[in-house]
Amino acid sequence: MSEKMLNRALLSLLIIAPWLAHWIDEPYYVSLATRIAILALAGVGLNIALGLGGMVSFGHAAFFGIGGYVTGILASHALNYEPLFSGIFAMSGSTQMLFIWPIAMLVGAIAAIFIGLLSLRTSGVYFIMITLAFAQMIYYFSISWPNYGGEDGLPIYLRNSFPGVNTLQPIQFFMICCTILLTTLWGVSRLQDSRFGNALKALRQNETRVAAVGISPLGIKLAAFVISAMITALAGSLFADLNRFVSPTMFSWHTSGQIMIFVILGGIGRLYGPVAGAIMFILCEALLGSWTEYWQFFLGLLLLWVVLFARGGLIGLLCGDKAHD
Repeated sequence: MSEKMLNRALLSLLIIAPWLAHWIDEPYYVSLATRIAILALAGVGLNIALGLGGMVSFGHAAFFGIGGYVTGILASHALNYEPLFSGIFAMSGSTQMLFIWPIAMLVGAIAAIFIGLLSLRTSGVYFIMITLAFAQMIYYFSISWPNYGGEDGLPIYLRNSFPGVNTLQPIQFFMICCTILLTTLWGVSRLQDSRFGNALKALRQNETRVAAVGISPLGIKLAAFVISAMITALAGSLFADLNRFVSPTMFSWHTSGQIMIFVILGGIGRLYGPVAGAIMFILCEALLGSWTEYWQFFLGLLLLWVVLFARGGLIGLLCGDKAHD
């Protein structure tokens, strides 16, 4: 099977399955598909840094959690009729998704610029540890932030609004998330084939040669890191609305690890790799989790097998190749 046909099959499965569940009145499976779409979106964000740029970030939970907390904080202030800021920079809360998403992405971008400027001057294990350290710093800060729930988290009593859509209906909220995922996949496909994308892939191969032709490695990698963070922050915002709750666990290293698993399972650097990885992960959690509480053991075996024998991930395996550049 060609990769293009496999990608279409994945999208068809992701779109058709929840509609079937909706028709037979099974909202749980619609919510499961929504979770897949949101987590796949987070994986698409990480895949820009990891798959295209070769930046092994173990701190993308920072951006995922930032997106979630921006959503929860804005909604909380709006529902309690409290201003978020006063004075010259006066700003109120909001329950409008079209307002919340850009704010979440902007805050994620600002955090990524700060983290990237420091971490991208290193490489290898040092880069991994610095990104992890920043995520853990934000995690502990969120625990000690009593105004927004501390370690107990912050509830979102009503799902935020989108014009013309009843977001409390599972199938309608799924369509919002799925549309964002499809739009992002289209945008990333254009990015991959652009001059910026080619420069980023060249940096992954040989940074010294790219610098020798006059391209700034730091500028290219920082731009990719920021774009990656913005997409992950948007996924965090959607995840907060899905659960109507945000907690410090969104910042934890476990979350960073899960997002990385989606990318590795599906295939690092493959456009639809995070989609395949998220589908496999959530299905393992739902199906094996109903059979045994040790379902992660079997997921670990699958991940180990993919790393050792299917370096191209599940998509590479089904397409008949073992690696992908």
